[in-house]
Amino acid sequence: MAAAEEELEPQVAAAEGVAGDATDTVDAHPGAPRLAGNRLSLDLYPGGCRRLLHLCAQQTPQLLEVEFLQLSGHEDPRLLEATLAQVPKSLPHLRSLVLKGGQHWDALGACLRGSLTTLPASLRGLARLVHLDLSFNSLETLPACIPHMCGLGALLLSHNHLSELPEALGALSALTFLSVTHNRLQTLPTALGALSTLQRLDLSENLLDTLPPEIGGLSSLEELNLASNRLQSLPASLAGLRSLRLLVLHSNLLASVPTGLARLPLLTRLDLRDNQLREVPPELLDAPFVRLQGNPLGETLPDSHSPPGTPVVLEMPRLFLTSDLDSFLVTPQGCSVTLACGVRLQFPAGATASSLTIRYRLWLPEPRLVPLGPHDSLLSGVLELQPHGVAFQQEVGLWLLFVPPRARRCREVVVRTLSDDSWSDLETHLEEETPKRLWAHCQVPHFSWFLVVSRPVSNACLVPPEGTMLWSSGHPGVKVTFPPGATEEPRQVRMQVVRMAGRELRALLEEPEAAVSPLLCLSQSGPSSFLRPVTVQLPLPPGVTGLSLDRSRLHLLYRAPPAATWDDITAQVALELTHLYARFQVTHFSWYWLWYTTKTCVGGLAKKAWERLRLHQVNLIALQRRRDPEQVLLQCLPRNKVDAALRRLLERYRGPEPSDTVEMFEGEKFFAAFERGIDVDADRPDCVQGRVCFVFYSHLKNVKEVYVTTSLDRQAQAVRGQVSFYRGAVPEEVPEEAEAARQRRGADALWMATLPIKLPVWPGRLRRFEGLGPGRGPSLSLAPLNLGDAETGFLTQSNLLNLAGRLGPDWPAVALHLGLSYQELQRIRHEFRDDLDGQIRHMLFSWAERQAGQPGAVGLLVQALEQSDRRDVAEEVRAVLELGRHKYQDGIRRTSLASKDLAPPGPSTAQSPEPAQA
Repeated sequence: MAAAEEELEPQVAAAEGVAGDATDTVDAHPGAPRLAGNRLSLDLYPGGCRRLLHLCAQQTPQLLEVEFLQLSGHEDPRLLEATLAQVPKSLPHLRSLVLKGGQHWDALGACLRGSLTTLPASLRGLARLVHLDLSFNSLETLPACIPHMCGLGALLLSHNHLSELPEALGALSALTFLSVTHNRLQTLPTALGALSTLQRLDLSENLLDTLPPEIGGLSSLEELNLASNRLQSLPASLAGLRSLRLLVLHSNLLASVPTGLARLPLLTRLDLRDNQLREVPPELLDAPFVRLQGNPLGETLPDSHSPPGTPVVLEMPRLFLTSDLDSFLVTPQGCSVTLACGVRLQFPAGATASSLTIRYRLWLPEPRLVPLGPHDSLLSGVLELQPHGVAFQQEVGLWLLFVPPRARRCREVVVRTLSDDSWSDLETHLEEETPKRLWAHCQVPHFSWFLVVSRPVSNACLVPPEGTMLWSSGHPGVKVTFPPGATEEPRQVRMQVVRMAGRELRALLEEPEAAVSPLLCLSQSGPSSFLRPVTVQLPLPPGVTGLSLDRSRLHLLYRAPPAATWDDITAQVALELTHLYARFQVTHFSWYWLWYTTKTCVGGLAKKAWERLRLHQVNLIALQRRRDPEQVLLQCLPRNKVDAALRRLLERYRGPEPSDTVEMFEGEKFFAAFERGIDVDADRPDCVQGRVCFVFYSHLKNVKEVYVTTSLDRQAQAVRGQVSFYRGAVPEEVPEEAEAARQRRGADALWMATLPIKLPVWPGRLRRFEGLGPGRGPSLSLAPLNLGDAETGFLTQSNLLNLAGRLGPDWPAVALHLGLSYQELQRIRHEFRDDLDGQIRHMLFSWAERQAGQPGAVGLLVQALEQSDRRDVAEEVRAVLELGRHKYQDGIRRTSLASKDLAPPGPSTAQSPEPAQA
């Protein structure tokens, strides 16, 4: 440890230049962490460990008062270890230590674990520590110092890599709460039963197949969560948990439960869903607090009239996952699984040789996750199933919900997946539950990413050396003939045909008699060329016959990707014409198109026509919520859906007319930039300096809601800003050529539309301060959706946004504790089924709107967070309220309105006039 500290001395010295004076850093800079009374939060700021080391080196007196400390688990491991080694002597009164990871995300948005793998032995000297949170880190074993923290009351170890817990854990005689969810535990120590004060134990999402009988010794236990494990039976000693109120056992492999569970006097909820229970004690069967859905109750085992020794085949388990679960267990017996998002999977018996934990995640579509051909359309989100690459011994059935495609003629729906670093389409069957609820069903040999796309009808065949013929099922007149000897080894050949409407072509060329054949795309595996010429047949353009056509107006066009140009190869091939068809020979495959027109330079026109085939006409809208103008809805809609969407939205929103019609490609990136004093109110992963990124998919909802703010003065007059839409990815700055493009409407202009945004005059919320003079009123103004009151502290709109960003998958539990009904939760999940952040924000702000002005709302929120095991967020809320109370009292004192009992007992550090941020 000493060596590590010596190596880190230069880093600490450098940190001094960054941190500056500790008091200035903490109290003056509004973006820096604060010593809020006895709390020090350094987990959300870069270089938190450096800041703490600097404060320790300066021997800041306030550190002696700190009881709550938060650090990020994403710090450098050696720096983090050296910092923690200073904690016992610099913060001797510490009662709560939070060292969580999970605050950073990878390029695909997946939550990253922290780097913490152990704790320094010196931490055992924290004699007053009662709360330790090490969640979302990389612990493989329990740090040796933890069993020596005899006063510890709450220990959180969720989302680590723990495979076992030591017997020494039984030494924590004061422990009341233990959470080890989402780990790899296979067994539990017998000493666990010695924790006589333990009240809440969460062991869900592990690999437990048995429980030690000693667990019945937890005489104070009130809540026990064992969901999503591999338990096949329960010890009879569970009936001795006389204090138990909540027992969660769903998503296991239980075939029976102890009869004594029915006699637990305080039990109010017993969750046995999704197990293998065929019968339960009668006392439990009729009890209102027992949940038994997803069990084969009353079903008998298969008739066992078979020779002795023949194993009994159990029925395939059925699992129904709720939205708070992202994994499930598959055994060699197989199972049928329905995910919360509606996806269904069926694992046949023998698909896995041993038990395997499957994880899933739904991704919002973006170009790097959505490989689309030039004429493909995306019909679903992106489903990721893990572990990747694990080959199943039998194929697994997969059913994906998708949006019904608008165009179905000569098109087909397929499931696309990533296999061996390349994307391929699986054989797909469609199943219709209702006209608007369709399933794409396929069989998968291994797990990866999956999505549903609509593509032109594709026909394929294996070409042998003897030759063959391939024709289009959507356009029978299109066929390709392979002569004998065209290839030495069999090769796979694929054909796609795309039709262009004649009216679109005539409008483009301004020529009434112009016509084109279907567009033919040919591709192959193996060598790029054939040994002998291959004959291609295309139908002549509509209205043209081989007996009456003018050969000078007939053009055969060719396009070789990745080039975007079309070449006229009419003079390079021998066109054989019949009454209805044109035939020609080629030695390699690409795109072919037959045109009949009086134009001479056809290549450029073909490029425009090909783009027209792939463009969608859309309108852009920007609406503000009627009850809260700071909430702005941005959406890109197909032109034919604008009127219906506006009729639905204008009950809650107001705003300008939609933009003029613009054209966009499937999968094209664009962004919305707020301008003229308007900016986005909170950090978002899809936002860069007030510019919100979008990706256009014609069948999906291209909609986002943001909260905006302004640095301009809204006390005297409204702020009239705007939002502009530009093509391309979000840049660091909007290019000058994009700004200048507003003056023209060229086809290649980066600018697409500008719509006004108006923030009304700021409403006076503290009328009693209107006479304080210039500059004082605004400092005491409150943002919309404030919760609380001035004396006890406020939570502002920005605080609530930051709070929403921290809840993650725990939001349903928080919502239920806030009093929301199950029906309301299901409605929110349905309306924002592809947007987890949208679900959380909508839940939180709809609740806050109902609570505005109500006493006790903030206390109810803090209580709900604690009941949902989110004490970390509850502590942050308390810190924000504490800062708010200090600011209110300072403001009162500055205006000489403070009563004597509001004055602090001693000197206080000056507070920043900036609003507190969670």
